[in-house]
Amino acid sequence: MEQEKLDYFRNLLNEEMKALLGEAGKTVSEMTLDASNFPDPTDRATQESDRNFELRIRDRERKLINKIKDALERIESKEFGICDDCGEEIGEARLKARPVTTQCINCKMAAEEKEIRI
Repeated sequence: MEQEKLDYFRNLLNEEMKALLGEAGKTVSEMTLDASNFPDPTDRATQESDRNFELRIRDRERKLINKIKDALERIESKEFGICDDCGEEIGEARLKARPVTTQCINCKMAAEEKEIRI
């Protein structure tokens, strides 16, 4: 892949990581500040449910951050944009849609089809 495209994807991934880390920091500060003790059990249950939902979202984002780090490492090692399964180049449109991907569209579709059969 050309250096210009690698730089584009590096910037795209870094911006996404920056946004995710900002949200994580905001969540931590909101959860420590919002330590309200509601006397009503329904209000407490709602708050607990909201916190659990927020933590599930942050866990998914944590996993995405790890994938972004892996993608940035692949950019540095010049392996970015190469399918892990077949070794072919991953299409630019797919990388723009999902820059952390490690499979070309054909290998991903085959993996999903295999997953459905199981």
